[in-house]
Amino acid sequence: MKTPHLAALLLATPILSTTPPRPRGVGPEFAKHYSSPDTFTCIQAPHITLPRSRVNDDYCDCPDGSDEPGTAACASLAASDAGALALPGFYCKNKGHQPSYIPFTYVNDGVCDNEACCDGSDEDATRSGVVCEDRCKAAGKAWRAQAEARAKALNAAQKRRKELVAQAWRLRQEVEDRIQTLTTQIQGAEMHVRDLEGELEATERRERARVVAKPKEGGKMGVLVGLARRRTEELRSALEGLRGQRDEAARRVHELEALLARFKEEYNPNFNDEGVKRAVRAWEDYDAQGRYQEPEGATERDLDEVSKADEESGLKWAEWEREEVSDTDVLYHFEAYLPRPVRDWLDTKLRDLRLWAMDNGILAADSGSSGSGSESKAVTEARTRLDTARGELNTHTTSLAQHREDLTKDYGPQDVFRALKDTCISADSGEYEYEVCWMGQTIQKPKKGGAHTGLGSFTGFERVAVDEEVRSDGRGLGSGERLAMKFENGAHCWNGPARSALVVLACAERDEIWRVVEAEKCVYRFEMGTPAVCEEKGIGGADAMGQKKRDEL
Repeated sequence: MKTPHLAALLLATPILSTTPPRPRGVGPEFAKHYSSPDTFTCIQAPHITLPRSRVNDDYCDCPDGSDEPGTAACASLAASDAGALALPGFYCKNKGHQPSYIPFTYVNDGVCDNEACCDGSDEDATRSGVVCEDRCKAAGKAWRAQAEARAKALNAAQKRRKELVAQAWRLRQEVEDRIQTLTTQIQGAEMHVRDLEGELEATERRERARVVAKPKEGGKMGVLVGLARRRTEELRSALEGLRGQRDEAARRVHELEALLARFKEEYNPNFNDEGVKRAVRAWEDYDAQGRYQEPEGATERDLDEVSKADEESGLKWAEWEREEVSDTDVLYHFEAYLPRPVRDWLDTKLRDLRLWAMDNGILAADSGSSGSGSESKAVTEARTRLDTARGELNTHTTSLAQHREDLTKDYGPQDVFRALKDTCISADSGEYEYEVCWMGQTIQKPKKGGAHTGLGSFTGFERVAVDEEVRSDGRGLGSGERLAMKFENGAHCWNGPARSALVVLACAERDEIWRVVEAEKCVYRFEMGTPAVCEEKGIGGADAMGQKKRDEL
Protein backbone atom coordinates (compact mmCIF):
# COMPACT_ATOMS: atom_id res chain seq x y z
CA MET A 1 0.00 0.00 0.00
CA LYS A 2 2.96 2.34 0.53
CA THR A 3 4.38 1.88 -2.97
CA PRO A 4 1.64 3.81 -4.86
CA HIS A 5 1.91 6.68 -2.43
CA LEU A 6 5.68 6.76 -2.86
CA ALA A 7 5.33 6.77 -6.66
CA ALA A 8 2.85 9.61 -6.51
CA LEU A 9 5.18 11.56 -4.24
CA LEU A 10 8.07 11.08 -6.64
CA LEU A 11 5.94 12.24 -9.56
CA ALA A 12 4.86 15.37 -7.65
CA THR A 13 8.45 16.31 -6.71
CA PRO A 14 10.08 18.64 -9.30
CA ILE A 15 13.20 17.43 -10.98
CA LEU A 16 16.22 19.23 -9.51
CA SER A 17 18.01 21.52 -11.99
CA THR A 18 21.49 20.57 -13.03
CA THR A 19 22.37 24.21 -13.92
CA PRO A 20 25.22 25.31 -11.63
CA PRO A 21 24.95 28.60 -9.72
CA ARG A 22 26.40 31.75 -11.28
CA PRO A 23 30.08 32.18 -10.52
CA ARG A 24 31.12 35.01 -8.25
CA GLY A 25 31.18 38.38 -10.06
CA VAL A 26 28.88 37.40 -12.98
CA GLY A 27 25.88 39.59 -13.74
CA PRO A 28 22.51 38.06 -14.65
CA GLU A 29 22.80 39.18 -18.29
CA PHE A 30 25.91 36.99 -18.70
CA ALA A 31 24.65 33.94 -16.78
CA LYS A 32 23.94 31.93 -19.95
CA HIS A 33 27.68 31.76 -20.72
CA TYR A 34 28.30 29.92 -17.41
CA SER A 35 25.39 27.43 -17.57
CA SER A 36 27.44 24.31 -18.33
CA PRO A 37 28.36 22.32 -15.19
CA ASP A 38 31.52 20.81 -16.74
CA THR A 39 33.06 23.26 -19.23
CA PHE A 40 33.34 26.95 -19.98
CA THR A 41 33.82 28.58 -23.40
CA CYS A 42 35.51 32.01 -23.57
CA ILE A 43 32.84 34.56 -24.52
CA GLN A 44 34.78 36.41 -27.22
CA ALA A 45 37.00 33.44 -28.12
CA PRO A 46 34.58 30.51 -28.59
CA HIS A 47 37.37 28.32 -29.98
CA ILE A 48 38.79 28.10 -26.43
CA THR A 49 36.99 25.72 -24.05
CA LEU A 50 38.13 25.24 -20.44
CA PRO A 51 37.13 22.93 -17.62
CA ARG A 52 34.59 24.52 -15.29
CA SER A 53 37.07 24.30 -12.45
CA ARG A 54 39.31 26.89 -14.10
CA VAL A 55 36.69 29.63 -13.72
CA ASN A 56 37.74 32.07 -10.97
CA ASP A 57 40.95 30.13 -10.27
CA ASP A 58 42.86 33.45 -10.14
CA TYR A 59 44.64 32.73 -13.42
CA CYS A 60 43.71 34.43 -16.69
CA ASP A 61 43.13 31.78 -19.37
CA CYS A 62 40.77 33.56 -21.81
CA PRO A 63 42.07 36.46 -23.91
CA ASP A 64 38.90 38.39 -23.03
CA GLY A 65 39.19 37.71 -19.27
CA SER A 66 35.76 36.05 -19.14
CA ASP A 67 37.08 33.05 -17.15
CA GLU A 68 37.89 35.32 -14.17
CA PRO A 69 34.67 37.30 -13.43
CA GLY A 70 35.28 37.22 -9.66
CA THR A 71 39.02 37.95 -9.41
CA ALA A 72 41.49 40.59 -10.55
CA ALA A 73 43.59 38.10 -12.53
CA CYS A 74 42.61 39.59 -15.91
CA ALA A 75 42.45 43.25 -14.82
CA SER A 76 45.65 44.05 -16.72
CA LEU A 77 43.87 43.40 -20.03
CA ALA A 78 41.79 46.56 -19.60
CA ALA A 79 44.94 48.68 -19.33
CA SER A 80 46.29 47.38 -22.66
CA ASP A 81 43.02 47.49 -24.61
CA ALA A 82 39.78 49.12 -23.44
CA GLY A 83 37.72 46.68 -25.54
CA ALA A 84 39.60 43.52 -24.58
CA LEU A 85 37.37 42.51 -21.64
CA ALA A 86 34.13 40.68 -22.37
CA LEU A 87 32.56 41.67 -19.04
CA PRO A 88 31.88 45.26 -17.89
CA GLY A 89 33.41 44.53 -14.48
CA PHE A 90 32.82 42.70 -11.22
CA TYR A 91 29.10 42.36 -10.47
CA CYS A 92 27.95 43.33 -6.96
CA LYS A 93 24.48 41.97 -6.19
CA ASN A 94 23.91 44.57 -3.42
CA LYS A 95 20.80 42.83 -2.15
CA GLY A 96 18.48 45.42 -0.61
CA HIS A 97 19.95 48.17 -2.76
CA GLN A 98 20.89 48.71 -6.44
CA PRO A 99 23.23 46.19 -8.13
CA SER A 100 26.32 47.64 -9.80
CA TYR A 101 29.56 46.85 -11.60
CA ILE A 102 32.99 47.90 -10.35
CA PRO A 103 36.38 47.70 -12.12
CA PHE A 104 38.25 44.39 -11.74
CA THR A 105 41.18 46.30 -10.22
CA TYR A 106 38.98 46.94 -7.14
CA VAL A 107 38.49 43.20 -6.52
CA ASN A 108 40.50 41.62 -3.68
CA ASP A 109 42.65 44.75 -3.32
CA GLY A 110 42.23 44.81 0.44
CA VAL A 111 39.89 47.85 0.39
CA CYS A 112 36.15 47.69 1.01
CA ASP A 113 34.46 49.68 -1.79
CA ASN A 114 31.19 50.14 0.07
CA GLU A 115 29.91 53.01 -2.06
CA ALA A 116 29.69 50.92 -5.24
CA CYS A 117 29.68 47.44 -3.68
CA CYS A 118 27.76 47.87 -0.44
CA ASP A 119 27.42 44.10 0.19
CA GLY A 120 31.22 43.77 0.54
CA SER A 121 31.43 41.03 -2.07
CA ASP A 122 34.37 42.71 -3.80
CA GLU A 123 36.72 41.26 -1.15
CA ASP A 124 37.17 37.49 -0.84
CA ALA A 125 38.46 36.93 2.69
CA THR A 126 40.23 33.72 1.62
CA ARG A 127 42.37 35.68 -0.83
CA SER A 128 42.63 39.29 0.35
CA GLY A 129 42.26 38.54 4.05
CA VAL A 130 39.71 41.36 4.38
CA VAL A 131 36.11 40.89 5.49
CA CYS A 132 33.79 43.71 4.39
CA GLU A 133 30.59 44.63 6.17
CA ASP A 134 27.27 44.39 4.31
CA ARG A 135 25.83 47.91 4.37
CA CYS A 136 23.21 47.53 1.65
CA LYS A 137 20.23 47.68 4.00
CA ALA A 138 21.10 51.19 5.23
CA ALA A 139 22.29 52.33 1.81
CA GLY A 140 19.11 51.05 0.16
CA LYS A 141 16.92 52.80 2.70
CA ALA A 142 18.74 56.10 2.20
CA TRP A 143 18.65 55.69 -1.57
CA ARG A 144 14.92 54.97 -1.61
CA ALA A 145 14.24 58.00 0.58
CA GLN A 146 16.36 60.14 -1.74
CA ALA A 147 14.67 58.68 -4.82
CA GLU A 148 11.25 59.39 -3.33
CA ALA A 149 12.21 63.01 -2.62
CA ARG A 150 13.60 63.45 -6.12
CA ALA A 151 10.55 61.86 -7.70
CA LYS A 152 8.38 64.27 -5.73
CA ALA A 153 10.54 67.19 -6.88
CA LEU A 154 10.34 65.92 -10.47
CA ASN A 155 6.54 65.80 -10.33
CA ALA A 156 6.47 69.36 -9.01
CA ALA A 157 8.93 70.50 -11.73
CA GLN A 158 6.91 68.86 -14.51
CA LYS A 159 3.73 70.41 -13.15
CA ARG A 160 5.43 73.81 -13.11
CA ARG A 161 6.58 73.31 -16.71
CA LYS A 162 3.03 72.58 -17.81
CA GLU A 163 1.98 75.84 -16.18
CA LEU A 164 4.77 77.70 -18.00
CA VAL A 165 3.79 76.18 -21.34
CA ALA A 166 0.15 77.16 -20.76
CA GLN A 167 1.20 80.69 -19.80
CA ALA A 168 3.47 80.93 -22.85
CA TRP A 169 0.60 79.84 -25.09
CA ARG A 170 -1.66 82.54 -23.62
CA LEU A 171 1.04 85.18 -24.13
CA ARG A 172 1.49 84.08 -27.74
CA GLN A 173 -2.26 84.28 -28.28
CA GLU A 174 -2.20 87.81 -26.88
CA VAL A 175 0.49 88.75 -29.41
CA GLU A 176 -1.51 87.22 -32.28
CA ASP A 177 -4.68 88.99 -31.12
CA ARG A 178 -2.77 92.26 -30.84
CA ILE A 179 -1.51 91.82 -34.42
CA GLN A 180 -5.07 91.46 -35.67
CA THR A 181 -6.16 94.53 -33.71
CA LEU A 182 -3.23 96.60 -34.99
CA THR A 183 -3.89 95.52 -38.57
CA THR A 184 -7.48 96.79 -38.29
CA GLN A 185 -6.35 99.99 -36.57
CA ILE A 186 -3.75 100.65 -39.26
CA GLN A 187 -6.33 100.28 -42.01
CA GLY A 188 -8.58 102.79 -40.25
CA ALA A 189 -5.65 105.13 -39.55
CA GLU A 190 -4.58 105.07 -43.21
CA MET A 191 -8.09 106.05 -44.29
CA HIS A 192 -8.14 108.81 -41.66
CA VAL A 193 -4.78 110.15 -42.86
CA ARG A 194 -5.99 110.23 -46.47
CA ASP A 195 -9.11 112.15 -45.38
CA LEU A 196 -7.04 114.66 -43.41
CA GLU A 197 -4.61 115.09 -46.33
CA GLY A 198 -7.59 116.00 -48.49
CA GLU A 199 -8.89 118.33 -45.78
CA LEU A 200 -5.49 120.07 -45.50
CA GLU A 201 -5.26 120.48 -49.28
CA ALA A 202 -8.79 121.93 -49.46
CA THR A 203 -8.07 124.28 -46.53
CA GLU A 204 -4.85 125.51 -48.15
CA ARG A 205 -6.67 126.19 -51.45
CA ARG A 206 -9.46 127.98 -49.64
CA GLU A 207 -7.01 130.14 -47.71
CA ARG A 208 -4.96 130.89 -50.82
CA ALA A 209 -8.11 132.04 -52.61
CA ARG A 210 -9.12 134.60 -50.02
CA VAL A 211 -9.56 138.03 -51.65
CA VAL A 212 -9.77 140.04 -48.46
CA ALA A 213 -6.28 140.08 -47.00
CA LYS A 214 -5.16 141.29 -43.63
CA PRO A 215 -2.74 144.15 -43.82
CA LYS A 216 0.75 143.00 -43.09
CA GLU A 217 1.73 144.07 -39.61
CA GLY A 218 4.45 146.66 -39.81
CA GLY A 219 4.81 146.42 -43.57
CA LYS A 220 7.91 145.05 -45.23
CA MET A 221 10.22 146.76 -42.76
CA GLY A 222 8.26 145.31 -39.85
CA VAL A 223 8.58 141.80 -41.30
CA LEU A 224 12.33 142.19 -41.77
CA VAL A 225 12.77 143.60 -38.29
CA GLY A 226 10.76 140.74 -36.80
CA LEU A 227 12.92 138.18 -38.62
CA ALA A 228 16.10 139.95 -37.47
CA ARG A 229 14.87 140.06 -33.90
CA ARG A 230 14.03 136.36 -33.81
CA ARG A 231 17.35 135.45 -35.43
CA THR A 232 19.25 137.58 -32.90
CA GLU A 233 17.49 135.83 -30.02
CA GLU A 234 18.28 132.41 -31.52
CA LEU A 235 21.97 133.26 -31.93
CA ARG A 236 22.19 134.64 -28.39
CA SER A 237 20.59 131.46 -27.01
CA ALA A 238 22.96 129.28 -29.06
CA LEU A 239 25.96 131.29 -27.81
CA GLU A 240 24.92 130.83 -24.18
CA GLY A 241 24.45 127.11 -24.75
CA LEU A 242 27.89 126.76 -26.35
CA ARG A 243 29.54 128.65 -23.50
CA GLY A 244 27.92 126.25 -21.03
CA GLN A 245 29.15 123.24 -23.01
CA ARG A 246 32.65 124.77 -23.25
CA ASP A 247 32.80 125.35 -19.49
CA GLU A 248 31.67 121.79 -18.77
CA ALA A 249 34.24 120.39 -21.23
CA ALA A 250 36.98 122.48 -19.60
CA ARG A 251 36.00 121.19 -16.18
CA ARG A 252 36.16 117.58 -17.37
CA VAL A 253 39.53 118.16 -19.11
CA HIS A 254 41.02 119.55 -15.87
CA GLU A 255 39.62 116.58 -13.95
CA LEU A 256 41.02 114.09 -16.48
CA GLU A 257 44.45 115.78 -16.54
CA ALA A 258 44.63 115.63 -12.74
CA LEU A 259 43.61 111.95 -12.80
CA LEU A 260 46.27 111.03 -15.37
CA ALA A 261 48.93 113.05 -13.56
CA ARG A 262 48.16 111.19 -10.32
CA PHE A 263 48.17 107.88 -12.26
CA LYS A 264 51.70 108.62 -13.58
CA GLU A 265 52.99 109.53 -10.13
CA GLU A 266 51.49 106.52 -8.33
CA TYR A 267 51.84 103.67 -10.82
CA ASN A 268 54.50 101.02 -10.20
CA PRO A 269 57.13 101.21 -13.01
CA ASN A 270 58.19 97.64 -12.14
CA PHE A 271 54.70 96.35 -13.04
CA ASN A 272 55.32 94.60 -16.36
CA ASP A 273 52.15 95.61 -18.24
CA GLU A 274 52.71 97.03 -21.71
CA GLY A 275 49.23 98.59 -21.80
CA VAL A 276 49.92 100.61 -18.65
CA LYS A 277 53.37 101.67 -19.91
CA ARG A 278 51.92 102.86 -23.22
CA ALA A 279 49.30 104.88 -21.35
CA VAL A 280 51.99 106.56 -19.20
CA ARG A 281 54.12 107.42 -22.27
CA ALA A 282 51.10 108.87 -24.06
CA TRP A 283 50.35 111.09 -21.05
CA GLU A 284 53.96 112.31 -20.91
CA ASP A 285 53.81 113.29 -24.61
CA TYR A 286 50.51 115.11 -24.07
CA ASP A 287 51.81 116.88 -20.95
CA ALA A 288 54.92 118.04 -22.82
CA GLN A 289 52.73 119.87 -25.35
CA GLY A 290 51.09 121.90 -22.59
CA ARG A 291 47.84 121.46 -20.70
CA TYR A 292 44.49 123.11 -21.34
CA GLN A 293 44.47 126.91 -20.80
CA GLU A 294 41.43 128.96 -19.81
CA PRO A 295 40.27 131.68 -22.32
CA GLU A 296 41.66 135.17 -21.81
CA GLY A 297 39.67 137.71 -19.83
CA ALA A 298 39.14 140.01 -22.85
CA THR A 299 37.48 137.22 -24.78
CA GLU A 300 35.15 136.47 -21.91
CA ARG A 301 34.21 140.18 -21.61
CA ASP A 302 33.35 140.31 -25.31
CA LEU A 303 31.17 137.24 -24.97
CA ASP A 304 29.44 138.75 -21.93
CA GLU A 305 28.71 141.91 -23.92
CA VAL A 306 27.25 139.97 -26.85
CA SER A 307 25.12 137.88 -24.51
CA LYS A 308 23.35 140.92 -23.00
CA ALA A 309 19.61 141.24 -23.57
CA ASP A 310 18.42 143.78 -26.19
CA GLU A 311 17.14 146.16 -23.53
CA GLU A 312 20.50 146.11 -21.75
CA SER A 313 22.45 146.76 -24.96
CA GLY A 314 20.22 149.72 -25.94
CA LEU A 315 18.66 148.08 -29.00
CA LYS A 316 14.97 149.12 -29.31
CA TRP A 317 13.13 146.91 -31.77
CA ALA A 318 9.75 148.53 -31.11
CA GLU A 319 10.71 151.69 -33.01
CA TRP A 320 11.12 149.65 -36.19
CA GLU A 321 8.00 147.52 -35.83
CA ARG A 322 5.27 150.21 -36.10
CA GLU A 323 2.30 149.11 -38.22
CA GLU A 324 2.10 150.72 -41.67
CA VAL A 325 -1.36 150.53 -43.29
CA SER A 326 -1.92 151.69 -46.84
CA ASP A 327 -4.99 153.81 -47.68
CA THR A 328 -5.87 151.35 -50.38
CA ASP A 329 -6.48 148.62 -47.79
CA VAL A 330 -10.00 149.91 -47.29
CA LEU A 331 -10.81 148.81 -50.81
CA TYR A 332 -10.63 145.19 -49.63
CA HIS A 333 -13.87 145.80 -47.71
CA PHE A 334 -16.01 147.03 -50.60
CA GLU A 335 -17.92 143.68 -50.64
CA ALA A 336 -19.58 144.72 -47.40
CA TYR A 337 -21.63 147.36 -49.30
CA LEU A 338 -23.08 144.87 -51.78
CA PRO A 339 -26.31 142.84 -51.39
CA ARG A 340 -25.79 139.32 -49.99
CA PRO A 341 -26.55 137.36 -53.21
CA VAL A 342 -24.26 139.62 -55.24
CA ARG A 343 -21.59 139.46 -52.56
CA ASP A 344 -21.61 135.64 -52.52
CA TRP A 345 -21.52 135.41 -56.33
CA LEU A 346 -18.69 137.94 -56.55
CA ASP A 347 -16.72 136.21 -53.79
CA THR A 348 -16.91 132.85 -55.55
CA LYS A 349 -15.87 134.27 -58.90
CA LEU A 350 -12.98 136.26 -57.42
CA ARG A 351 -11.71 133.18 -55.54
CA ASP A 352 -11.79 131.04 -58.69
CA LEU A 353 -10.10 133.77 -60.70
CA ARG A 354 -7.36 134.25 -58.12
CA LEU A 355 -6.67 130.51 -57.88
CA TRP A 356 -6.45 130.29 -61.67
CA ALA A 357 -4.04 133.20 -61.76
CA MET A 358 -1.84 131.73 -59.01
CA ASP A 359 -1.87 128.24 -60.56
CA ASN A 360 -0.74 129.67 -63.89
CA GLY A 361 1.93 131.92 -62.44
CA ILE A 362 0.15 135.17 -63.27
CA LEU A 363 -0.38 136.10 -59.61
CA ALA A 364 2.06 135.31 -56.80
CA ALA A 365 0.73 133.12 -54.00
CA ASP A 366 0.09 134.79 -50.65
CA SER A 367 3.16 134.08 -48.48
CA GLY A 368 0.89 133.89 -45.46
CA SER A 369 -0.77 130.73 -46.87
CA SER A 370 2.35 128.91 -48.06
CA GLY A 371 2.70 126.61 -45.08
CA SER A 372 5.35 128.71 -43.33
CA GLY A 373 5.22 129.88 -39.75
CA SER A 374 2.82 132.67 -40.74
CA GLU A 375 0.13 130.39 -42.26
CA SER A 376 -3.48 130.92 -41.24
CA LYS A 377 -5.01 129.38 -38.14
CA ALA A 378 -7.27 127.12 -40.21
CA VAL A 379 -4.31 125.67 -42.15
CA THR A 380 -2.28 125.25 -38.95
CA GLU A 381 -5.09 123.35 -37.25
CA ALA A 382 -5.62 121.13 -40.31
CA ARG A 383 -1.90 120.40 -40.51
CA THR A 384 -1.77 119.59 -36.77
CA ARG A 385 -4.62 117.11 -37.12
CA LEU A 386 -2.84 115.47 -40.04
CA ASP A 387 0.50 115.27 -38.18
CA THR A 388 -1.25 113.72 -35.16
CA ALA A 389 -2.94 111.11 -37.33
CA ARG A 390 0.33 110.30 -39.09
CA GLY A 391 2.06 109.90 -35.72
CA GLU A 392 -0.60 107.45 -34.56
CA LEU A 393 -0.26 105.53 -37.84
CA ASN A 394 3.54 105.32 -37.43
CA THR A 395 3.13 104.14 -33.82
CA HIS A 396 0.73 101.37 -34.88
CA THR A 397 2.99 100.35 -37.79
CA THR A 398 6.07 100.13 -35.56
CA SER A 399 4.18 98.13 -32.92
CA LEU A 400 2.87 95.73 -35.58
CA ALA A 401 6.40 95.09 -36.90
CA GLN A 402 7.65 94.42 -33.34
CA HIS A 403 4.83 91.97 -32.60
CA ARG A 404 5.36 90.12 -35.88
CA GLU A 405 9.08 89.87 -35.15
CA ASP A 406 8.26 88.54 -31.68
CA LEU A 407 6.31 85.63 -33.21
CA THR A 408 9.40 84.58 -35.21
CA LYS A 409 11.75 84.52 -32.20
CA ASP A 410 12.93 81.23 -30.75
CA TYR A 411 11.56 80.88 -27.22
CA GLY A 412 12.68 77.29 -26.80
CA PRO A 413 10.60 74.09 -26.90
CA GLN A 414 6.87 74.87 -26.95
CA ASP A 415 7.68 78.59 -26.55
CA VAL A 416 8.15 77.86 -22.84
CA PHE A 417 10.69 80.66 -22.22
CA ARG A 418 8.17 83.24 -23.41
CA ALA A 419 6.59 82.85 -19.96
CA LEU A 420 9.96 83.57 -18.28
CA LYS A 421 11.13 86.43 -20.52
CA ASP A 422 12.88 89.29 -18.66
CA THR A 423 12.66 87.58 -15.25
CA CYS A 424 16.08 87.35 -13.59
CA ILE A 425 17.86 84.89 -11.26
CA SER A 426 20.85 85.84 -9.10
CA ALA A 427 23.49 83.80 -7.29
CA ASP A 428 26.32 84.64 -4.90
CA SER A 429 29.64 83.31 -6.16
CA GLY A 430 32.26 84.55 -3.72
CA GLU A 431 33.71 87.82 -4.98
CA TYR A 432 30.83 88.48 -7.40
CA GLU A 433 27.09 88.16 -7.71
CA TYR A 434 25.92 86.84 -11.06
CA GLU A 435 22.55 87.53 -12.65
CA VAL A 436 20.88 85.80 -15.59
CA CYS A 437 17.79 87.32 -17.19
CA TRP A 438 15.85 84.93 -19.41
CA MET A 439 16.06 86.03 -23.06
CA GLY A 440 17.83 89.17 -21.82
CA GLN A 441 21.32 89.69 -20.41
CA THR A 442 23.90 88.16 -18.06
CA ILE A 443 25.58 90.49 -15.57
CA GLN A 444 28.51 90.29 -13.15
CA LYS A 445 28.14 92.48 -10.05
CA PRO A 446 31.14 93.07 -7.75
CA LYS A 447 30.12 92.68 -4.10
CA LYS A 448 32.61 95.30 -2.90
CA GLY A 449 31.21 98.07 -5.08
CA GLY A 450 32.01 99.20 -8.57
CA ALA A 451 30.39 99.12 -11.97
CA HIS A 452 28.45 96.11 -13.19
CA THR A 453 29.92 94.16 -16.10
CA GLY A 454 27.75 92.84 -18.91
CA LEU A 455 28.63 89.28 -19.91
CA GLY A 456 26.48 89.31 -23.04
CA SER A 457 22.97 89.54 -24.45
CA PHE A 458 20.84 86.58 -25.46
CA THR A 459 21.41 85.49 -29.08
CA GLY A 460 19.87 82.01 -29.29
CA PHE A 461 19.72 78.40 -28.12
CA GLU A 462 21.96 75.43 -28.84
CA ARG A 463 22.42 71.82 -27.68
CA VAL A 464 25.55 70.82 -25.76
CA ALA A 465 26.77 67.37 -24.68
CA VAL A 466 27.46 66.87 -20.95
CA ASP A 467 28.64 63.96 -18.82
CA GLU A 468 28.62 64.83 -15.13
CA GLU A 469 27.53 63.27 -11.87
CA VAL A 470 24.29 64.41 -10.29
CA ARG A 471 24.77 65.39 -6.66
CA SER A 472 22.62 63.89 -3.94
CA ASP A 473 20.59 67.13 -3.75
CA GLY A 474 19.66 66.75 -7.41
CA ARG A 475 21.83 69.63 -8.62
CA GLY A 476 23.87 68.75 -11.66
CA LEU A 477 23.68 68.39 -15.43
CA GLY A 478 23.86 64.59 -15.57
CA SER A 479 24.74 63.02 -18.93
CA GLY A 480 23.47 63.45 -22.47
CA GLU A 481 22.44 66.55 -24.44
CA ARG A 482 21.26 69.68 -22.67
CA LEU A 483 19.61 72.85 -23.89
CA ALA A 484 21.85 75.91 -23.51
CA MET A 485 21.36 79.66 -23.93
CA LYS A 486 24.04 81.75 -25.67
CA PHE A 487 24.82 85.28 -24.47
CA GLU A 488 27.27 87.26 -26.61
CA ASN A 489 28.72 90.76 -27.25
CA GLY A 490 29.29 91.62 -23.60
CA ALA A 491 31.76 94.18 -22.24
CA HIS A 492 35.28 93.94 -23.69
CA CYS A 493 38.03 92.45 -21.55
CA TRP A 494 41.33 94.22 -20.98
CA ASN A 495 43.49 93.02 -23.90
CA GLY A 496 40.88 90.35 -24.62
CA PRO A 497 37.68 89.59 -26.54
CA ALA A 498 34.14 90.71 -25.79
CA ARG A 499 32.71 88.76 -22.87
CA SER A 500 30.26 85.94 -23.56
CA ALA A 501 28.43 83.31 -21.54
CA LEU A 502 26.92 79.88 -22.13
CA VAL A 503 24.09 78.95 -19.76
CA VAL A 504 23.58 75.16 -19.69
CA LEU A 505 20.17 74.11 -18.36
CA ALA A 506 18.97 71.00 -16.54
CA CYS A 507 15.67 70.01 -14.97
CA ALA A 508 15.02 71.36 -11.47
CA GLU A 509 12.04 72.18 -9.30
CA ARG A 510 12.82 75.92 -9.32
CA ASP A 511 14.96 78.42 -11.23
CA GLU A 512 18.42 78.60 -9.65
CA ILE A 513 22.07 79.09 -10.62
CA TRP A 514 24.16 76.12 -9.48
CA ARG A 515 27.64 76.99 -10.69
CA VAL A 516 29.55 79.74 -12.54
CA VAL A 517 33.06 79.25 -13.97
CA GLU A 518 35.24 81.27 -16.31
CA ALA A 519 36.03 78.45 -18.75
CA GLU A 520 38.36 80.67 -20.80
CA LYS A 521 39.43 84.28 -20.57
CA CYS A 522 36.20 86.32 -20.56
CA VAL A 523 34.16 83.24 -21.58
CA TYR A 524 31.79 82.17 -18.79
CA ARG A 525 29.82 78.97 -18.26
CA PHE A 526 26.70 78.87 -16.10
CA GLU A 527 25.01 75.71 -14.90
CA MET A 528 21.37 76.31 -14.04
CA GLY A 529 18.30 74.40 -13.02
CA THR A 530 14.82 75.27 -14.24
CA PRO A 531 11.48 73.47 -14.61
CA ALA A 532 11.28 74.89 -18.15
CA VAL A 533 13.42 72.01 -19.50
CA CYS A 534 11.75 69.16 -17.58
CA GLU A 535 10.59 67.29 -20.67
CA GLU A 536 12.07 63.79 -20.81
CA LYS A 537 14.82 63.67 -18.21
CA GLY A 538 14.38 63.84 -14.47
CA ILE A 539 15.85 66.17 -11.88
CA GLY A 540 19.40 67.14 -12.79
CA GLY A 541 19.17 65.28 -16.10
CA ALA A 542 18.73 61.87 -14.46
CA ASP A 543 15.94 59.41 -15.15
CA ALA A 544 12.59 59.60 -13.38
CA MET A 545 13.92 57.90 -10.24
CA GLY A 546 16.87 60.26 -9.92
CA GLN A 547 19.54 57.75 -11.00
CA LYS A 548 22.12 58.73 -13.55
CA LYS A 549 22.32 56.15 -16.34
CA ARG A 550 25.10 53.75 -15.38
CA ASP A 551 28.17 53.83 -17.60
CA GLU A 552 30.99 53.58 -15.10
CA LEU A 553 33.37 51.51 -17.18
